[in-house]
Amino acid sequence: MTTERSRRGGAATAPAGRTATPGSGIPRSLVLLLAAACGLIVANNYYAQPLLPDLRDTFGVSSAVIGLCVTLNQLGYAAGLVLVVPLGDLVSRRRLIVPMLAADAVILAAAAAAPGAWALIAALTLAGVTGSVINILIPMTATLADDTQRGRVVGTLMTGLLLGVLLARTVAGALDELAGWRLVYATAAVLIAALTLTLYRKLPDLPVPPGSSYPRLLASVASLVRTEPFLRRRMAIGATGFAAFQLLWTALPFMLAKEPYGYSPAIIGLFGLLGAAGALCAQPAGRLQDRGLAHTATGLLLTAIVASWALLAGHEILALVIAGILLLDVGVQGVHVLNQARIYGYRPQIRSRVTTAYMSAYFLGGSAGGALAVTLYPWLGWPGVCAVGGALGLAAIALWATERVRTAPPAETVPPTEPAEPAGRDTQEGPAPHPG
Repeated sequence: MTTERSRRGGAATAPAGRTATPGSGIPRSLVLLLAAACGLIVANNYYAQPLLPDLRDTFGVSSAVIGLCVTLNQLGYAAGLVLVVPLGDLVSRRRLIVPMLAADAVILAAAAAAPGAWALIAALTLAGVTGSVINILIPMTATLADDTQRGRVVGTLMTGLLLGVLLARTVAGALDELAGWRLVYATAAVLIAALTLTLYRKLPDLPVPPGSSYPRLLASVASLVRTEPFLRRRMAIGATGFAAFQLLWTALPFMLAKEPYGYSPAIIGLFGLLGAAGALCAQPAGRLQDRGLAHTATGLLLTAIVASWALLAGHEILALVIAGILLLDVGVQGVHVLNQARIYGYRPQIRSRVTTAYMSAYFLGGSAGGALAVTLYPWLGWPGVCAVGGALGLAAIALWATERVRTAPPAETVPPTEPAEPAGRDTQEGPAPHPG
């Protein structure tokens, strides 16, 4: 069909609502819009963290109860990855993205008006489900991009996503200080509503892929996990790392709100800016993968995670806390980037399902980490949190150290004429080096 040429960058795309040709190109203006969309959507998963002490006091509940805002939000996101994201292979992606974002806006408005803790927890759980739309949006954008711009386009979207994670805590703390926590979610609802209308007007569609039934699609994800030891190893390492990450960021506000610090939500939110270190390590980690150093780099980054908890144990010295946060963010984000790069060694026909499996495990790990934080902190205090965080890092190192290394990427183990079958069924575990 006829496509329009963007005056900026020469990329081709279809008008909003029209079906575009995969690989036809995408204009830079739309790429920047979608990068902003990723940041705005993912931020909804992180607003609650610096607000936890304030929310606990507002509703008069325990830290364990209010911590479910984080735990169940992550669990909801994982549920969306498993149950909703695969629908992108069965139905129109644009017609899936726009309604999910509209629902997200309504749910965030309900969170802003929540009369009690459990109503807020329920709203944020549902916001996690609808927020999984990011994992439909990013593959759709990569499919629209042509071969010469695909890497740059995906990198731009991931930068937007990381900035959303980075700034969410800081923005939430500042708005809470200004007018209370309800303003945080009211603002988020307005932003997502505006985003929904904008994408409705700007987003083209893609041909609906010929697919099997929804149950068969879900079953194929389970089959991949069952038959792929390499994928299972990446899932376990990623889940353990993100559990450590969420353990820190869920327990940290409670520790910083007490003596010797006694920080306000606004000050606690500023600690989120330290996550810039993790965002900055994304490109270097990707280059290590390209140079065939992913396995060694993963081991070093996991060691950094363990070392970070040793620093954080000295919590009465602010410099040690800051250093520990920086080191943990670099370790977790670096391992995550390497894991993602390595699982893309699987054939393109199954990458979306491989991504669903990996990201579902990743966010289940995050949910477990948040649950551990709100359980451990009231019982064992900050030392108990640090001990468990270090143990999670050591468990990840054990998974890495017992990995059997091989040279062939998973993509090469099954003939490309069998797209319905997972790659590498009968291979040993090991890293998936870059095919080049």
